[in-house]
Formats: sequence, structure tokens, C-alpha cells
Amino acid sequence: MRFCYSALLWLLTTSLFAQPNAPAASPTIASFTKDMDKRAGFLTFYWDAKKGKIWLEIDRFGQEMLYYPTLAQGVGSNDIGLDRGRLGAEHVVKFERSGNKVLLIEPNYGYRALSRDSLERRAVAESFAQSVHAGFEIAAEDGQRVLVDLTPFLMQDAVGAVQAIAQTRQGSFRVDASRCAMYLPHTKAFPQNTEFETTITLTGDSPGQYLRQVVPTPTAVTMRQHHSFVELPPLDGSYQPRLFDPRAGLNNIEFFDYATPVSQPIIKRYIVRHRLAKKDPTAAISDPVKPIIYYMDPGAPEPIRQALIEGTSWWNQAFEAAGYRNAFQVKLLPADADPMDIRYNLIQWVHRSTRGWSYGMSIVDPRTGEILKGKVTLGSLRVRQDYLIAQGLTARFENNSADTAALMPMALARLRQLAAHEVGHTLGLPHNYIASTVNRSSVMDYPHPLVGILANNKLTLDSAYATGIGAWDKVAITYGYQDFPKGTNEKAALDKLIDDYVKKGLKFLSDQDARPEGSAHPDTHLWDGQADATDELARTLAIRRIALDQFDARKIPVGMPMATLEEVLVPMYMFHRYQTEAASKVVGGVLYSYALRGDGQVVAEPVPAARQRKAIDALVATLQPRILALPKGILSLIPPRAFGIDANPREVFKRHTGLTFDPMGPPEAAANLTLRLLLNPERCARLLNQKAMDSAMPGFSDLLTSLINVTFEPMRRNAGEARTYDEAIQQLTSRRLLESLIALASDKEADGRVRSVAHDAIQHIRYKYLTQRSTDAPFNYVVSDTSPNQLLWLIQQYERNPQQPAVANTPLAAPDGAPIDPGYDWLDCEKE
Repeated sequence: MRFCYSALLWLLTTSLFAQPNAPAASPTIASFTKDMDKRAGFLTFYWDAKKGKIWLEIDRFGQEMLYYPTLAQGVGSNDIGLDRGRLGAEHVVKFERSGNKVLLIEPNYGYRALSRDSLERRAVAESFAQSVHAGFEIAAEDGQRVLVDLTPFLMQDAVGAVQAIAQTRQGSFRVDASRCAMYLPHTKAFPQNTEFETTITLTGDSPGQYLRQVVPTPTAVTMRQHHSFVELPPLDGSYQPRLFDPRAGLNNIEFFDYATPVSQPIIKRYIVRHRLAKKDPTAAISDPVKPIIYYMDPGAPEPIRQALIEGTSWWNQAFEAAGYRNAFQVKLLPADADPMDIRYNLIQWVHRSTRGWSYGMSIVDPRTGEILKGKVTLGSLRVRQDYLIAQGLTARFENNSADTAALMPMALARLRQLAAHEVGHTLGLPHNYIASTVNRSSVMDYPHPLVGILANNKLTLDSAYATGIGAWDKVAITYGYQDFPKGTNEKAALDKLIDDYVKKGLKFLSDQDARPEGSAHPDTHLWDGQADATDELARTLAIRRIALDQFDARKIPVGMPMATLEEVLVPMYMFHRYQTEAASKVVGGVLYSYALRGDGQVVAEPVPAARQRKAIDALVATLQPRILALPKGILSLIPPRAFGIDANPREVFKRHTGLTFDPMGPPEAAANLTLRLLLNPERCARLLNQKAMDSAMPGFSDLLTSLINVTFEPMRRNAGEARTYDEAIQQLTSRRLLESLIALASDKEADGRVRSVAHDAIQHIRYKYLTQRSTDAPFNYVVSDTSPNQLLWLIQQYERNPQQPAVANTPLAAPDGAPIDPGYDWLDCEKE
């Protein structure tokens, strides 16, 4: 028994104090990957063909790099916006190890301390959250090198395609992992970047119309998404960030700098630009240390490709003005070059099912604002829209010949300007929407074709688009890229550059001053032309009248279905749409600049009263039947669509008449445009305010009086002439004005005074025009308080329930106009 107890005691003691077995040592990277395909580069990885996995070798712990996703193969719908080449957001990331785990961490560069004091920097870093993008288990290691499975990270919807489809109401989709895989042809490692591409499939039910148009089986949307890891330049002072100035016309990054003295602004802003330096900074003109080179997609066909190369090359003129020789170059992408390589700035030719936007985007170092790569996406169908506009203006397709000599030159001239515009965004320039008022001084404006009127009412396209870089563009490039000799006071030199351009009459105003319909600057617009918006509206209407009067079957080639005339008619009838928008901003407008204290620029002052009244008269005139009516000869030319040739609903007029062309559709669309612009609630509030400040200025009531007079006053008829079409148009504009006033009076977000004046105008219309019998009344029936008159009914419904006013019918919207020129671009400047 003693032996047994001793044996038991020995067993217990051994069990209590025995060390646990040591974990099995991690395999070496070499043994783990011995049968895999190794790709060495910035980040080395291994392709495991048996398991379909990517194994990433990490040896750069703590080293910051740039990560960003891209949509490599798009969906093909401009409306959804999932285009080939679409860039996601950039993220500065680094790998950090903790035990057997590796985290991919994004530091928070929105909040920093530009200080040499490590404790001061740490205090800021620990005050704001970071982001961990992924965590990985270590599968193998050799010394400081570890191996992780990157595949789950790569198989995500990195570009937000699910959200984009949902936001455009195209259905509820999700990633189907069983239908996702690596795409090896575009999974590569380069010296400065490593690239991964995946085939991602989204599945869902009830796909919307846009998806059904472009996806063969719209319940399964397959695309390719791309992941880029890019080496960041060292923060060694070789690149010097340049401070941002709102007057300079360059995009910027911004961040909080908590090391800033209390007496100075805590927000720091750097302009966005490529790295460029002179070989000889003391020389007035010098070759660059390294030129900026852009590469053209060889997939663009001729003669389009050459036009794009020529337009892009214009930028060398701006760099010459900044003191460089051959600093900006354009080349065709070599056959052995890979467009994914970070070293290649790329101009990409992209196809969609409909005309759509073009983009100029950049990969930017968020720490400094340095542009690492420019990427331009040009939609291939845009040139066809420009050709169509030229066709409607000047083409004459006779039986055996066609007068089309001016069509393709205009379309190619537009492409040159478009290429220059989008590349300008990738150089750091935002839009300059006031440039059209200063002799078309910037390619960063949106240009409407400048059509000339010759003798015998012949239209000419000889000067439709400007050639070469603009005077403003040279100023902006000089501000961003000029290399100053050592010892130069850079801020003083840059301030002088701005002072000089102001003295020359050049101007800069951008998106926030032009895009909203209610914006206030009278000279800052998209797709307008010339210095005075109202004068140009009159000229544009004259061009429109000539185009409509000369519009006939010869606008399409022999053998084309007659119904396709409507696609040519749309841009001719709506030719005045953008100049109408431009002139509307004169009304209640304010002249201002991006002034800094002491720089001598105009700060803010109202547009003179005479100029505003002139604009009101011109805009109200666009509601007259003589402007809105289609020539009757056109109405007999457009039949219902031919069998097998459907219309794109975006390219034709909306209608209430089903298959047949609706002669009231175009007038309703054009009238809605003018009324929507003039009765913008913000514009109406500005009119009230300016009248209160100065009784000599036009007020909101003055505008309403003009609108009511043109729409409700009796038409004057010539003896014995019946004008029923014109009468129907006037009835339409009367109804649309009343509905617009009811909507304005019911708008909870509008200024209370605006709602009150709109209500008074409704009552004025009721008692002056709808409750009396008069042979001069604009309607062909007797009305009274109890009449079933639709207008009276609308007012009665408004009075009974002003929060939910009735409308006679949903107004017909105009067909899509944009993009006839550069479109949306990307409002985050470095993404343009």
C-alpha cells in the first residue's frame, strides 16, 4: 500500500508541476508556400492555386502605405455610377503585429500635431479614434516576416456597389461568396505598388430598370473590384506642401493641427498637386527634374484618340507659363506597360449604355496633398451627343449628299476641350465657372457651344469651342507648380501672383457658386456663354428660333426612321435651357468674390436694379407662346416609334399622349424650367430682402406681377386668326404658374414672408382672373366661384388643406441635358 500511495503521490505531483506542451512552432514561409506561385514586389504575395487563396508576406510593420479600392470592370450604367475605373477613398494604413495576429490600421490624419515633441503628437493621436480595416491570423513566419491569408479581405464589396445599387433604387443586393474569386490577370506586384483584383458577384431580387438594361441576368451582377497597396513617399522634406489660398484655384486637403499657436487658425490646408521641380530653380525657364507624363488608353479609336492627345497636350502651355520646359507630356500607353502601375498617369476610354459623365480623379497622399497618380475616365458616348447637337444646328442630309462638313470637327473640338478639362482636375484644379465671362479664360469651365449667326440666318460652328489652354489655367498652374529660387519669400510671391491676375480682370468662382439652382452669383454658371447672361439668352433664343424654323426631315440621313428626328429635336428645342438658368441668377443676384481682407476685391454687393429688371423681362418672355410653340411643320414629321427601334426615354420628350408625339410636352417642359428657376425659394427670399434694403430694387412682388401678366393677361389676336395652339400653351403656363405658387406657399422650409406673398398672389389670381366674366379672359369658358374650373378647384383644395395641396398632374420634366459637356465630376477636389 505504501508503494501505491507513493506512486499516486508521484503522479499527482508530476501532473501539478509538469510544464504544458509548447505550441507547435509556426511553419516557415518557405515550407508553407513551397508549392505556391510567388509574386515579389512592394508587398510580396503567394498564389495558392489549390485553395484559390492569396497569402500575403508582411515585413513592413509600422510602415505607412496607401490603400484604395477601384472598380476595374464596371456595370455600364451612368445612372448607377458604377463605372470602369471608379476610385474609392484613399486610406493611409500600416500593419501592426500583436501576438499571433496582424491588424491593418488606419491612423487618423484628420487630427495631427505638426510638432517635434513626441508627447505632443501622442496626446493628439490618443484623443481621436483610428480605424482597423482587417485582422489576420499568422499562418507562417521567418524572423520578422509573417504570412497571412489576405483572401477574405479581398473578397469584400470594397467600392460600395451594394450601397450604390440601393441608393439608385435598383434593388436589394448582397455579396454571394460562392460566386466570387480572384482575378489573376490583374493581380500583380510592382516595385512601388501591389495590386489585387477579384471577381465579385452581387445577387438580389427585383432589379431595377437601369440594371435590367445593362446586366444579362440582372439578378446576378458580376463586376471586378481592385485593391491597391501603394508605397508612400518618405516625409523627408523632399516634397514641400504648399499652403492653400481660396483665390488660387487649386484643390486642397485639410486637417486640424493642435500644435498651432492659439493666435493662428487651427485648421491647416495644403493644395493638391503633383511633385515637380526645376533642374535649375534660378532659371526663368528650366527643364524639370522629372516631367509629369500622362498616358493615353490605346483603346480609344482614331480620330478620337488623336484629339484627346492634342487636348491633353495643351497643359504644357500652362507649365511653360510657370517656367518649365517640357514638364508636361502625353504619350500612348506602351504595350508592355500596365495601367495599374502607380507610375502611370492614365487617360481611360470607358463605354456605357448611355451617355454619361467624364471624370478626372487623382490618387493623393492624404498627409501632404501630393498627387501620386492622375486617372481620367472619358465616356465614349459623349462625342455622339456633341455630334447630335451639331447635326441639329447645321446638318442637311439631301438625297445623294450631306452637308455635314462641320459636324465631326465640332465634336472633335469638344473632345479636345473635354480631355484638357478632366486632366486639369488630376493636376489639382477645380472648376472655374466664371471663366466664360472673361473671354473663355479656362478649360475648367463647362462650355456651351458658341454658335455664330451669319447672313441669311445661317448658323456656323467655326468657333464653337476654344482652342488651347486658358489665361486663368496658366495662373492656377503657376500658383501650384512654380519652383522658387532659394531665399524667395514664397507667400509674398504667391500673393503677388494673385494680385496680378485680379488686376488683369481674371476671376475664379467654383461649384458652390454655380451648381445650386438657387445660387446667387450672376456670372457663375454651367454651360453658359459670354459676359452678360441676359444678352446671351436673347442671342441663344435667336439661334434656337433659326434652328427650329429650319428643322425638317433633312436633319437625319435618308433611310433613318422618321421617329428618330425627335432625338435631334430635343437639344434644339431646349437649346436655351442653360442660358435660361444663367439669366435667372441675375434675379436677386449678388456680386462677390473669394476676397481676403485687404486684397481689394469686391466683397459682396447686389446686382444693379436695371440689370435685374432686364433679366426678369427676358426670362418672363420665355413663357410666351411664341417662344414655347413648336413650328407646326415639325409636328407632322414625328410618328410613333418604328417596330424594333425603341427610344431611350432619357433622350426624348415626356408625353401625356402615349405613343404619339405630344405637342404640349415640349412647352410644358420649357415652362417648368423657367418657373422652377424664378420661383426658387432662396431667390424669392433674396428679392424680398433686397427690396427691404433698397426700395429701388426689384422685389418678389415685382417678379410675380410680371409672371402673372404674361400668363394670365388676355392674348391679343389678329382679326380673323385662330390661334388655338397658342391658347392651349397659355392655359398651360397659367396652370403651371398657379401650381408653382401653391407649392411655394405650402413649402414649410421657405421663408415665411415668401409664403405669404405667394399666398397673396394666389388670391389675386383668383379674384382678378377666375371670378369674373369677360370676353377678353384667357379661357374659352365662363367661370364663377362655383364653376368646376380646374384652376379654381386647385385654389379651393389649397385653401382646405394647404399642407397637402393638389396638383392637376405631375409636371413633365425636360429630357436630360447634361452631360452635353463635362458633367458632375467629383466634388471632392482630389477625386476630380
